[in-house]
Amino acid sequence: MDHAVAAALGLNERAAQIADAMAADADALRVAVSILPSAARVIDCGIAVRGGLEAGRLMAEACMGGLGRVQLTAVEIDGLRLPGVHVHTDHPAVSCLASQYAGWAIRPEGYFAMGSGPLRAIARVERELYERLGYGEPADGRGVLVLEGRTPPDDAVAAYVAEKSGIAAERLTFLIAPTASLAACVQVSARVVETALHKLLELGFDVRRVVSASGTAPVAPVAKNDIRAIGRTNDCVLYGGVVHLTVDADDDALAELVPRIPSSASPDYGTPFYETFERYGGDFYKVDPHLFSPAEVFVTNISSGRTFHAGHLNAGVLRRSFLS
Repeated sequence: MDHAVAAALGLNERAAQIADAMAADADALRVAVSILPSAARVIDCGIAVRGGLEAGRLMAEACMGGLGRVQLTAVEIDGLRLPGVHVHTDHPAVSCLASQYAGWAIRPEGYFAMGSGPLRAIARVERELYERLGYGEPADGRGVLVLEGRTPPDDAVAAYVAEKSGIAAERLTFLIAPTASLAACVQVSARVVETALHKLLELGFDVRRVVSASGTAPVAPVAKNDIRAIGRTNDCVLYGGVVHLTVDADDDALAELVPRIPSSASPDYGTPFYETFERYGGDFYKVDPHLFSPAEVFVTNISSGRTFHAGHLNAGVLRRSFLS
């Protein structure tokens, strides 16, 4: 079986169409659309405006390049009932890693934000990742980049992104929301499948063998500031996220691999992420990278029909994170 992606799937145009719909319904979504002097479009989903759950849902679908679906739902974990999201995709490697993963550091002078979304597949700054995925998109249309932050992008940011991607500023759309906002709480929880795919990648698994994927995670209550929100939104996935993967692989390899996927396989597991973050002096890079994965995973091998399971949900940590 050839697992290479033969042709681009139009992630950026799909995402641009979602952004167009958001702009057309800005008042109902409580988002604000602005056009920079360079003609780049910025859709604020929670900085100077309220934003909301639906803005976050659409933001998450745009972040997946229109190849993932996000539904608002409810989850109950050991008596703790919370709003949640359910995510599914039939193109997991492309929608989650080539598009949704926040892997591009946007850092022109005086600005920093992590960029996610389908424009990454055009810029391909993360060269090694895109070589492993066998995927890329041409710079012949529109481009969409998602930012998590409290400072809107300006023309310097647009120029930086345009230079790196080859997409003219007037064809760029930026979607942005700060972590302590309703929209960001939704779109971060909607990364539950992406975290599983990235963990598989880190463990050396060929993620192109993941045929389909779905996942559910609670949506965090909005925190009082962005640092606290980073803790709560991460906890939603680390302690409340459940992912189901359908793969085409070897049973013996999966039996060895699956117990290493959940967050509980990390020595940093067991306390709210804000406490872990503080323990390391606010340095993300000191946190064990294998912590960043869903709480529970089910992996079905489409070749044998066997399902492998590992991990568990942890309502105790979520209660500490959300209610204490």
